[in-house]
Amino acid sequence: MDDQDDTRLAAGFAAGDEDCVAAVYRRWRPLVHALASRSLGDEREAEDVTQQVFLAAWRGRAGYRPGPGGLGAWLTGITRHKVADALEARTRRARVVEAAARVCAQGRPEPEPGPERAVERVLLLGELARLPSAQQRVLRLAFYADLTQSQIADRTGLPLGTVKSHMRRALHVMRQSLERLPEPGVPQPIR
Repeated sequence: MDDQDDTRLAAGFAAGDEDCVAAVYRRWRPLVHALASRSLGDEREAEDVTQQVFLAAWRGRAGYRPGPGGLGAWLTGITRHKVADALEARTRRARVVEAAARVCAQGRPEPEPGPERAVERVLLLGELARLPSAQQRVLRLAFYADLTQSQIADRTGLPLGTVKSHMRRALHVMRQSLERLPEPGVPQPIR
């Protein structure tokens, strides 16, 4: 493709022409996917990011302004942002999982025994028990079997997106539970 074809595709894409949208996807999907895959190191996550990039580009097409590098550079910029979002989400999930795993570990000795830790463990185990069974299963496989989301998807037969959704929802509930816990050593009002 030459610059005129790219310019025509970009104009058609910005105008919402379905044929141009399909051509843009075919043209730049390999680049977007390669960038995401290289940055994330996970094929399934890279595929999710690739879809997010083209969805974001579609939704934001009215804001596209031709510039140096054309549509390819614009899509590369969106890809960098979506990869950064995915890495940030991965870090947040890891922190929450780590915090929840510390207090949810059944049968393992606590490093700092005491009434505060016992209350945390009981509260979190109670919250875990209140989760829907599919979310419980995903969390238990992550905590106790130390499986990644991709491994959980393979083991359960659930699509990776479903595993991620279950994990995200369950961790959100668990995080809210952690935030409600009183700080150790801080007296709480009697109700």
